[in-house]
Amino acid sequence: MSPTTPTRPTVGRLRSSRTALLTALGLLTATGATATVLSTSAGAAAAGCRVDYQVTNQWDTGFGANVAVTNTGDPLSSWTLEWTFAGNQQVTQGWNATFTQSGAAVTARNVSYNGSLATGGSTSFGFNGSYGGTNPVPAAFKLNGVPCNGSTTSPTPTGTPTGTPTSTPTGTPTTPPGTRVDNPYVGAKVYVNPEWSANAAAEPGGTKVANQPTGVWLDRIAAIAGANGRMGLRAHLDEALRQKGSGELVVQLVVYDLPGRDCAALSSNGELGPTEIDRYRTEFIDPIAAVLADPKYAGLRIVTTVELDSLPNLVTNTTPRATATAACDVMKANGNYIKGIGYALKKLGAVPNVYNYADAGHHGWLGWDDNLGPSAELFKQAATSEGSTLANIHGFIVNTANYSALKESNFTIDDSVNGASVRQSKWVDWNRYVDELSYAQGLRTKLVSLGFDPGLGMLIDTSRNGWGGAARPAGPGPRTSVDAYVDGGRYDRRLNTGNWCNQAGAGLGERPQAAPTPGIDAYVWMKPPGESDGASKPLPNNDGKGVDGMCDPAYTGNPRNNNHMSGALPDAPLSGDWFSAQFRELLKNAYPAL
Repeated sequence: MSPTTPTRPTVGRLRSSRTALLTALGLLTATGATATVLSTSAGAAAAGCRVDYQVTNQWDTGFGANVAVTNTGDPLSSWTLEWTFAGNQQVTQGWNATFTQSGAAVTARNVSYNGSLATGGSTSFGFNGSYGGTNPVPAAFKLNGVPCNGSTTSPTPTGTPTGTPTSTPTGTPTTPPGTRVDNPYVGAKVYVNPEWSANAAAEPGGTKVANQPTGVWLDRIAAIAGANGRMGLRAHLDEALRQKGSGELVVQLVVYDLPGRDCAALSSNGELGPTEIDRYRTEFIDPIAAVLADPKYAGLRIVTTVELDSLPNLVTNTTPRATATAACDVMKANGNYIKGIGYALKKLGAVPNVYNYADAGHHGWLGWDDNLGPSAELFKQAATSEGSTLANIHGFIVNTANYSALKESNFTIDDSVNGASVRQSKWVDWNRYVDELSYAQGLRTKLVSLGFDPGLGMLIDTSRNGWGGAARPAGPGPRTSVDAYVDGGRYDRRLNTGNWCNQAGAGLGERPQAAPTPGIDAYVWMKPPGESDGASKPLPNNDGKGVDGMCDPAYTGNPRNNNHMSGALPDAPLSGDWFSAQFRELLKNAYPAL
């Protein structure tokens, strides 16, 4: 099928400022200090401004802040905002403005694309900083030398928030509702699921991360309305509106209930049989789309992770591959993965404030040449099926609910040991990619070459790929052999990259953050840490979830993991249920450390 990409000016992707925006930015949390600085009443020719200064995250010696500026005076072609820190703060890194600092005095000047401010116009910028002692909010600001008189401040957080977060921003939204932006995570807070937050906070040490944003999983029809006492979709969106206040907020949803779901694994098999594509459309996707299209939620930025564990299976786990399963052959033959994903992208993509990120596996699944190319072609086929177009894809997400290391620093595929390439090692096994960052960037290049938007953004799930703790290698392995070199230096300590269920020794990875590096829209915790991948033994349930050998620590493997032991933790509950032992291990092995 030859896809076409129509122009959609009201909701299209805005990529003109990507280069300037792709700098490290901590995701805005649901709590923080705010300061609203208002100008005095002025005539038409007077200058004035309103400033919303929000501390978005804070740790022992550092913090992140977002500053929104509204011009209440005459139109400006350029701007300079000045303030003086009251404490021992220092700007260390910034975005969307050029910073200078002398002592406590800070100057932030516009960059090329945000200098014009009409009367009533707004822009925002942010920075990371260090501090010692206290971190008070600045009390006064000047815009182009004119004071913004009258200020109010609220307390700066002194530690990690606990319990259910609240939202207190008082600034003015910088993006009209329903207008898609280049990167939805930049300049926005991200929804903190109060149910996950409560589970995390109840664990020893869990309050250190209980305010982090995680994905909300819609993994069966009943989850839309709310099942087993849990919040439904509308309840989450209503809570998101409460957390949002008057700023921008991202809600992360996992849309995951294809017919014949996850044909290569039993623990995450879904409720719909291989042929129930009509039920998928009418009972799952249509109701979700209807809720998301409610004008009440038009001001939210809704990120969807669309159907993980699906399309790559049609490449790697079908005949004639040695890893083939009968269930995957069925799904390839009936085409319902392709149809279902195309339908979901079309329906959800029609909602102006929805950002679709399709699942794209991970480097230990698709990194080989004969997997990556065919999978990228399949992604395009699905994205242009059922009347959908490539315009309905805002980006792709990798490593969802997986454990692949973000960045292996102790070796590269270009290294060799005694004449043997690293690619020849048993661990790498001729894979072209050794970590998720290189895989995400390489896949992005391939997708763009196939006709996807050149500004395509990637997400990387870092919820469980930290691999810290005492066993984390401090440097490369010995150069006695290529296997010793790789195995001694790799952070990812799984027995095989095909191991995916409740992995022992794993830790929390990079905390969620926006635009951490070029081509990457955000690091996210799409899989809520502490929620099980699958049960270690058969458990009765009404959700269609079976038991998979890969979740049994005694399982000796199959061709999909080169017949290695599973590496799974024992006594795991059903997928999606809270697994306290796993959460505690993730805390212990977090990298960066908590």
